[in-house]
Amino acid sequence: MSPDRPTPDLFAPAGFEPTLAAAQARLAAVRPGDYARSRNAIEGAVTRLSPYITHGYFSLPQVLAGVRQKYRLDAEHKFVYELGWREFFHHVWQHRGPGIFKSLHEGVLPDSAYARELPADIRHGATGIPAIDRAVRELYATGYLHNHARMWLASYVVHLRKVHWRAGADWLYGHLLDGDLASNHLSWQWVAATGSHKPYLFNAENVARYAPPEWHSEGSFIDTSYDELDAMARSRKPLPAGNSRLDAVPEPACTPEPPPGLLAFEPGPPPDHSWLIHPWALREPPPGQQAVGIFVAEFHARWHWSAARWQFVATRMKALCERIHWLPGPAAGMLPRGCRSLAEAHLAPHWQVAEAVPVPRLFAAPARACHSFTQFYKLASGSLQD
Repeated sequence: MSPDRPTPDLFAPAGFEPTLAAAQARLAAVRPGDYARSRNAIEGAVTRLSPYITHGYFSLPQVLAGVRQKYRLDAEHKFVYELGWREFFHHVWQHRGPGIFKSLHEGVLPDSAYARELPADIRHGATGIPAIDRAVRELYATGYLHNHARMWLASYVVHLRKVHWRAGADWLYGHLLDGDLASNHLSWQWVAATGSHKPYLFNAENVARYAPPEWHSEGSFIDTSYDELDAMARSRKPLPAGNSRLDAVPEPACTPEPPPGLLAFEPGPPPDHSWLIHPWALREPPPGQQAVGIFVAEFHARWHWSAARWQFVATRMKALCERIHWLPGPAAGMLPRGCRSLAEAHLAPHWQVAEAVPVPRLFAAPARACHSFTQFYKLASGSLQD
C-alpha cells in the first residue's frame, strides 16, 4: 500500500486535502458549541466534514465518537441533530428507491410549470444577484458550499426562475465534492416544497444577516418582502435572466470518466477475495485484506463528476489500493468469488457483493418508513448511545 499523501494536481480542489490525516484534523477541530451558535452564518464554525463523510473516509458513528472524545453530546444537541438529517435522507432513499429523483408530491406549482434546463446566466454566475453569483463562484472554486448558500441557490432557481428542482439538483451534484444523491436531491425537494409543506424563501435581508458584505444583495430582485416572494413563487412568471456577461465565470466540465492521466486501470475484474474500495468507502480496509479499487462505469455514465471531484476521490483511492479496476457495463454478477465491501446505496442498482458489509449507522433504523424528519428523529434518536 502506498503512503497516504496528496498528489499535486491542477484539478485539486481548494481547501479539501484528500488524505485521512486532513479528514482527521478537520474532525479534531470541530467545536460543537460554536457550531450550534453560528452554523447558519456563511463564515460560521461549520465542520466542512461532508466531503469526507460522503466518500467514506469515516462513518457517522465515527464522527460522533471523535467529537465525543472532547465534548459531551446527547441526541438533542444541534450537531447530532444535523448528522441525523443525513441519516434521514438515506432512510427515505432506502424506502423510496429511485422515487427520490421524482417529486414526492406536487409543490407550489405543478411540475409542468417549471423549465427543465438550467439557464446559462445561473450556470455562469451572471444573474446580477450577488448572493447567487458568489455561490456559483465558490462552488466552482472549492467544490463546496455552505448549506445556507445551497438553500439560497435552490430557492432562487426553483421559485424565482421557475426551473424544475431536478435540473438544479443534478447540476449541483456534479460539482460538489460532498455530492450525495439522497442528501442533495431530497434537500432540493425540501426547498422546492415537493418534499416539505411550504417553499423555502429568502430575501436580501436574510443574506445580509448571515453572509459577508460581498454577498449582500440590496437593490436586486430579492430585496423585497416575504409576502412578495411568496406571491412570486406561486406565479408561473419567471424572473428575467441576468445580462451581466462581463462577470460570467466558465463552468468546469463534468465528465463520465476521470480526466486523462489521472488513473491507470488494471485489465479485467478484481482478483478473488478482495476487499473492494469504491468511491463511497475510502476508509482503511480490514486487517489482512487485499484492497482493490473499483469504479462502476454504469453509475458514472449517469452521474458525471467535475475534475476536482475525480481528483479528490482518485488521490485517496490510489493511497489505499495496489490496483484499481474500471468495471464496464452493468456490474451486477460480474464480481469474482469472495469479494467483500461496504454496501452502499449509490452503487446498489449497479453491482452486488455476496458478502456485503452494512454501512455503519448512527441510529437503529425505524421499523417503518418515516415521511418527515421530525417523525424519523423521534423514533430513531432514542437508539443513540450516551
